[in-house]
Parts: sequence; C-alpha cells; structure tokens
Amino acid sequence: MAIDAELLLDRRSLRRKLSVWRAIGVGALIVAAGAVGWRAAGGRGLSAVTPQIARISIDGFIAGSEKTRELMKRVGDSSAVSGVVVSINSPGGTTTGSEELFRNLRQLAEKKPVVAFVDGTAASGAYITAIAADHIVARETALVGSIGVLFQYPDLSGLLDKAGVKVEEIKSSPLKAEPSGFHPTPPEARAALQAIVGDTFGWFKDLVAERRKMNPDQIKAVADGRVFSGRQSVPLGLIDETGSERQAVAWLEREKGVAKDLPVRDWKPRSDNRFGLFSAAAFSAGLLGYDDLAARLRQAGAETESLTQGGLLAVWRP
Repeated sequence: MAIDAELLLDRRSLRRKLSVWRAIGVGALIVAAGAVGWRAAGGRGLSAVTPQIARISIDGFIAGSEKTRELMKRVGDSSAVSGVVVSINSPGGTTTGSEELFRNLRQLAEKKPVVAFVDGTAASGAYITAIAADHIVARETALVGSIGVLFQYPDLSGLLDKAGVKVEEIKSSPLKAEPSGFHPTPPEARAALQAIVGDTFGWFKDLVAERRKMNPDQIKAVADGRVFSGRQSVPLGLIDETGSERQAVAWLEREKGVAKDLPVRDWKPRSDNRFGLFSAAAFSAGLLGYDDLAARLRQAGAETESLTQGGLLAVWRP
C-alpha cells in the first residue's frame, strides 16, 4: 500500500509538471502567432490603426526598389495615415532609381498630402525625390540641389600598357560596348555618351522647372551642378521654407487640413531575406556597436548592387 501511495504521488507530480509545460507551449504558440501577425502588418502593431502622420525616410544611395514601391502603396492605402513627411538625407543615386522613386511618391501624393523635409542633404537624385512633394522644408544648413547628371567609367589602358596586356575585340559596329576601360574613348563614342547625358540632364531640368514653377532664367541659375544651403535655396525657389520637421508637419496641418498634434510614425519597407556579404558585415558591425560603420556598409552594398545594373548617376560626390 505504501508503494501504491508513492506511485500515486509521483504520477500527480508528473501531471503537474506536464500541465506547466503545456501552458508554456500554448503561451509560446500565442506569442509566435502574435509575432507573425505583427510582421504581416509591417511590424507596426497597433500603430497601424492609430491616426497618424507617416514618416518615410530616404537616406543613402537611391536605387530602384520594389520594397519602396510597396511601402508607398501601403502608406497610401492606410486609413490611419492623414499625411506623409518624406525625410530626406541622401546624395542621390541612379537616374532610373530616382525617377522610379519620384513617380511612386507622386502616386502616393494622389492619395495623401506629402511634404518633404531635407534633414541633411537632398542632392541630385535626392532632390528629384524632394520635388515629388507638394512642399519642401529644409534645415538652414542643409545641402540642396546638384542638378546634373554624371556618367563615370575608368580608363585602364595606361595600366594595361605598363603590364604588357592588350585586349583584342571584334565588334559589330564601332559604338558597340563603348565606353570600354581597355582603351581611350574614341570621339564618336564620347559624343554619343554626351548626347545621352545631355538628354537626361534636359529631363532633369524640365522636371525641376515644372515642379518648382521656374522660368528658363531661374532654372539656368540653379542647374549648373552646384549644391546650395537651405538658406540660399529659398530665394532661388529650390525649396519653400527653412525649418525643422515641425515646420513640415505644421504645413500639413495648416494647408492640408491634417488634424493637429497627430503622432509622427516611422514606416519602413518590409525586409527581404537576402543576406549578402555587405549585409552580413553590416549586421556584425551593428552587433559590436559600430552603428556608423554598419550604415556605411549597408550603403556600400546598395551602391554595389545598383552599379552592377549600370546606368547614369544623379549623385553628388564631394
């Protein structure tokens, strides 16, 4: 009988332990389900349904991005978002990436009022981003402009000559695969490239003139590739006013009827699962506390990816 009692006590103890582990398992499932729902909502949780002003940050090198297009769509479709602040700190990027970002922002502006805030630099392709908004606010010491187009490539012919290396090529026409880093650029290829740069530059200037309502003399004064300070940019017509993000929000409240004192929430693209060399290095640097290095590595990865795709640059490189 004593043995039976001990067995009974052991069974009851085992049942209690199993009950505890079952409760832990159910709790873990609930947490996991909540995490999945949070991720599906873009990682914003309850803020996705709270009345708010959305902040979209454009920083680093600008290249074409399906994630950014999808982000703009989510913001535009959200009933919680009353207005959008596009916070910009970028030297620009590829012309095609900048054009895509401009068009995505204009589509967003058809659904929500959009104001740009230059929180550092809006040069070249990043200025194309800024003029997609209906109002531009910049800090007094921000850098704005750099209206121009760049096509860069290396000439390695001198180095190859010193190394005793000669590259032979057979082409269907003289302009095929030009420019080439294996020989100096012939005049006809340089002229063809200059025509492309000139055409894209004309598109850039026309876009600025249309969005900023500039006449030919005004656009000529600012479209020589220079950057201007925020203070200089107001009389030149490149921006509308100087100030902080608070001034950008105040414009939404004053001119677009956005309710006062709404919280400004960050909206970010959903992460993809690519984990290349640069992203791995950036992740490691972040874990070690080197946030600046991590940001530079992520930017280098974006630039490397975009440059492998080719194309013209609308970028400011001091």
